[in-house]
Amino acid sequence: MQPGQVVDVYAQAEHAPLARAIARVAYAAGAGYVDIEPRDPLLRRALVDLGRDEWLDWTPPWRLARLEWLDENRGAVISIAGDAHPDALAGADPARVARAVPRAWAERNSRSGDAREVNWTIVAYPNPRWAEKVLGTPDVERLWELVARTVRLDEPDPVAAWREHVAELERRAVQLNDRRFDAVRFRGPGTDLVVGLTQKSVWGSAVEETVWGVQHVVNLPTEEVFTTPDCRRTDGALRCTRPVATPGSVAEDVELVFERGRVVEVRGDGGSDAFREQLAFDTGASMLGELALVDGSSRVGQLGVVFFDTLLDENATSHVALGSAYLSAIEGGLELTAEERAALGVNDSAMHIDVMLGGPDVDADGLDAAGAATPIIRDDRWQLA
Repeated sequence: MQPGQVVDVYAQAEHAPLARAIARVAYAAGAGYVDIEPRDPLLRRALVDLGRDEWLDWTPPWRLARLEWLDENRGAVISIAGDAHPDALAGADPARVARAVPRAWAERNSRSGDAREVNWTIVAYPNPRWAEKVLGTPDVERLWELVARTVRLDEPDPVAAWREHVAELERRAVQLNDRRFDAVRFRGPGTDLVVGLTQKSVWGSAVEETVWGVQHVVNLPTEEVFTTPDCRRTDGALRCTRPVATPGSVAEDVELVFERGRVVEVRGDGGSDAFREQLAFDTGASMLGELALVDGSSRVGQLGVVFFDTLLDENATSHVALGSAYLSAIEGGLELTAEERAALGVNDSAMHIDVMLGGPDVDADGLDAAGAATPIIRDDRWQLA
């Protein structure tokens, strides 16, 4: 945060203690103004159950105006994760759940992140219902211990530990960019998947810089290096190595089959029905927008805990994301027209669903244009040097 900035905090009511603490720290550091933008899963449930069809995906214009003001005035955004009502949408109509997304806001928010006009981050706040979802008991202190380890608060100097950690992630991104792989192949039990890259794919980490020069880490924790693939060039089978959490449902033992970039088959338990509805949200929801590599050095993965929260679970192991692509992971992505992005295979969607496919039994290879393989991850260890 910079002196004089307006800081917008996304929070549920149960996150209020952290949101208030953020406000005090921000003002002490010179913030101009701190505001809280509320999030309430129970309001979404009311909309899903009782709202009229034509209003399910509506975006209030004042929410768009807020985003635009923050962009134009170099604001800062802090999102607090850790759902205090993780089962708020359980049992709801999955088709209506999938539609109950403020589409215009989601699209505008994605563009805002790509444009790098604001510095932002996501952090987690343990609370009783989230703890019960994760641990089977509302043991908030135990959940705090786990979250604290993932964000390196157990280190003598957490700031120094973070700088060392993100430097290693940046080093990995450089290694991948130097090799200019044409595709990445994953192989393991139930998985043989080739994800093609675009001619302009760039590997990066969660360290970003605004167009006006402020570096920031966009989520804590972070363990990944990622890029934007060619959404037309995904083929093969994928077995999810962690549950797929979608609003209102958790799908276990999910398997996906891709042909020419698109999911053509979803196998799994009953929770997969909600997942299928998410994939039908728009034309890009069933194609890939992100490819991320994470090895066994991940602090999240080492805990062996499913957090049912994307902020943490996506940092446990390698994953792909269905839906929206990151223009920041495309060389010159912000300057490309919509037609040029489509020609490159940059996916366009209002959805973004992370699907974990890595683990100790899953190898990742970089493929050159001729198909020759270079090991990237073996036995859950990073191989490039």
